[in-house]
Order: sequence, then structure tokens, then C-alpha cells
Amino acid sequence: MKTEHALNNGPPAWLQAGPFAAVFALFFVLPLLLVGAVSFWPTSDYELVPGFTLQNYVSIFDGCGNLAEPCVTLKTYASTLTFSLLTWAVTLVLGFAVAYFLAFHVRTPGMQTLLFIVCTIPFWTSNVIRMISWVPLLGRHGLVNQALVGMGWVQEPVEWLLFSQFSVVLAFVHLYTMFMLVPIFNSMMRIDRSLLEAADDCGASGWQTLWNVVVPLSRTGILIGSIFVLTIVMGDFVTVGVMGGQQIASVGKVIQVQTSYLQFPLAAANAVVLLAVVLMIIVALNRLVDLRKEL
Repeated sequence: MKTEHALNNGPPAWLQAGPFAAVFALFFVLPLLLVGAVSFWPTSDYELVPGFTLQNYVSIFDGCGNLAEPCVTLKTYASTLTFSLLTWAVTLVLGFAVAYFLAFHVRTPGMQTLLFIVCTIPFWTSNVIRMISWVPLLGRHGLVNQALVGMGWVQEPVEWLLFSQFSVVLAFVHLYTMFMLVPIFNSMMRIDRSLLEAADDCGASGWQTLWNVVVPLSRTGILIGSIFVLTIVMGDFVTVGVMGGQQIASVGKVIQVQTSYLQFPLAAANAVVLLAVVLMIIVALNRLVDLRKEL
């Protein structure tokens, strides 16, 4: 009774949520509003001039009306979406497989924790360092090419291993598989093991149990991991720049180049368009699984 009385006499709910709402507004809502406002300012070479114009958005989609020849913006978004979908597919397969092994084949919680920590060890170092570590492996005179030439599998070093779309996707998978693995593993650990036993008693094969029991009950983790991977890759510019040899275009790279040339209104407009595309992707994924109900 005393505890209930103390709770009833506590501060109102809106006051308790006030500090968190203030932090959210200050570090999330306000920056987004500022970016949206700057996207309508006129473009200037050396200074920011407040105003209102749609020219930045017109410049982004300039020439996109010709469907026979896609404009630069559409080609850039197509390239970025390709990277995102390839990374999503590979990380989904790897993350699901590792999470399934940890959740259902490792019996003791201690061993699960140990193996999970082993999976997180690469995250103890910088993303840039992990990307650069691929260069001596995949370079023209790297270890992989030396091994391929030494075994006689190729006559000369393979060029597409580094500074290519392959190396960009490989780096993305290396960097972001854990973002897919963790939510899937969390969902799998919540699955009632009696359901698996019931499926086995009904004569279901391992693949049938996996497809009809494990996958549907892991869909929340799959969706959360998919949102993490897709949104991060869509806005990434460091990985594309380093592993692509500054030769591959992406939306994040375009924004980074525009900011480096002090074209902040144009960069802000590109950021708003990118945000709109990412939100559409999240809404589409959310239609597959209602996170509000699942969580």
C-alpha cells in the first residue's frame, strides 16, 4: 500500500518524460529542422544566405525527366540501393546462420556469452582500421593475389578484388553483420523450445521446423536488423570512399563532397531526399511486420 501510495504521489508522467523529450528534441528534431531549413536557402559560393528557393531540389533532379537516359541522381541512388540490398542479403544469411548456431546449438549460457563476445571483438577497433586491413589482403600485390598466382589459379593478379564494388560490399558485410546478428539472436532466444519439440514430434524435418517455426518467430529481429543495415549503408560514405578508391558514387559520398566544397544548401537538400527514401524503406519494411505489436 505504501509503495502504491508513493507512486500515486509521484510527479506526473509528462514531467518524468520531460528530460528525455528535451534531449530528443535538442539532438534529433532540431538538427533535422535545421537541415530542412538550410535545404531551401539559396546556394552561395562562400557564405550561407538565409532565404527560400526550390532551386536546390530542382538541381538534384535536373535531367531526370528523360526515362530513356537516367540522370546522375537516379544512377547514384540505384548504385546506393544496389550496395544496400547486396549487403542486406549477405548479412541476413550470415547473421541468421550465426544467431541460429548460438541460440540452438550452443547449450550452455556461458559458452553462448563467450562466443558472442568473440563475435564482437572486431568492434573494439575503428571502422577505418578494419577497412584498411583489407588493402594488404586484396591489393594487386596482396596476400590473396599472391596465393592465387602461386597456386596457378590465375596467370596475373586479379584487379577487381580491391577498389571495386566487390570490395565495397565485402567491407560493408564485415562492418555491419553484427547489426543483423544481434537482433536476430535476441529474437531466437525468446522462442519457446517446446515449439521446436512439438514440430519434431509432428514429424517435421529440420528445414521445415526452421522455415515454419524459427523464421516466423524471428521476424522481429530480422526486421530490426534489416532496418539497421539498410539505413546505415544508405548513408555511408567512408566505406565507399576508402574501399572504392574514391571512384564509386553513392548518395552519402555526394553529400560529403558537396559539404567539402561548402555547398551546404545543396548538401542539405540531398540529405532531405535521402532521409525521405530511407523513411519509405522503413515504412515498407514495417508493413511486413508491425514492430509496435511485436515489441
